[in-house]
Amino acid sequence: MVRPRVLLLDVAPGELLDRELERLLGHGLAVTLNLRRVADKAMARATWAGRVDFTDFDAFDEPALIAETVRDGIGYHAVKSRAGVPLRAAFLAAATDSALASRLRVVGRAGAGTDHVDPAAAALHGVDVTHTPDSNANAVAEFALAQLLALIRNLPVHNEAAHRGHWTAPAAPAAELSELSLGIVGLGRVGLRLAERATALGMAVQGLSRRPTETSVPRAESLTALLATSDVVSLHLPLTARTRGMIGRAELASMRPESILLNTARGGIVDEQALADALSEATHPLAAAAVDTFEHEHATFASPLFGLPNALLTPHVAGMTRGAMATAAVRCADHIAALLAGRRDGVPVVTD
Repeated sequence: MVRPRVLLLDVAPGELLDRELERLLGHGLAVTLNLRRVADKAMARATWAGRVDFTDFDAFDEPALIAETVRDGIGYHAVKSRAGVPLRAAFLAAATDSALASRLRVVGRAGAGTDHVDPAAAALHGVDVTHTPDSNANAVAEFALAQLLALIRNLPVHNEAAHRGHWTAPAAPAAELSELSLGIVGLGRVGLRLAERATALGMAVQGLSRRPTETSVPRAESLTALLATSDVVSLHLPLTARTRGMIGRAELASMRPESILLNTARGGIVDEQALADALSEATHPLAAAAVDTFEHEHATFASPLFGLPNALLTPHVAGMTRGAMATAAVRCADHIAALLAGRRDGVPVVTD
């Protein structure tokens, strides 16, 4: 029996790589490991030679990705990513070509969200798209609180001054969390975890959800109402046609004076130029923002937010804890194996 072929576009770092590979091999899958993002390539080759195949290419380069996928006319039954490698129509068409010995059937992501995959093209070519939506909820919720604490206590400024040997005092006393109200846009897994933690710390919390959700979190009547009545707004939505650009100039202008915006969701939800303009204007109600996700990331990382002192920027690391990444890697391996074997029960498959 021919073993299903799986291409790992990127893997969990460090010792988690071994756990991920063992899980995939334990399911009887034939694994090809892309070494491009592996820190110690020589060690990976020495450890796994004879058990997995190797390749080395930039998965964010679509022509290179397609070339690897169709190399020698073999193909892969599944591809897995962690960092959200874009898998668009051209790739999906090439990977499902009937001339390939192994046509693509499954795309798996070790993490939450599947906006890196063209949903219409995946549906057209019969490719199942799965992910691990609950794997990093705690990690992201904790990170949002870390962003907030860093901003309200002005930690980046104090840290920089201290490293320069300057003893600085706050220009004005900072607010405590219990003095602030938090508006959460998106009461999914992450949003609810954040609500629990913020409530325990004494914050007044309200939320807005696209779908009915059983929760004790008070609901705002609308996005406009939430923005106008929250000292802190935290975004926890998937990036869809409906949510793209939902926080623009008008929404930012409607926020409460001295308010803070947190984005650990997806970059495209916020108009980054509008956000940069707001943060650059002394009289704008928005005082600061913490941004972990951007419209352009990885090799194309660029943003109008660069250089703004009241913008706390991090490179999409909110969900990167040991526990979250280990859970995501193992669950994604299980999801891929189940779908390839025709077992769909309990596997999250994205349909829109």
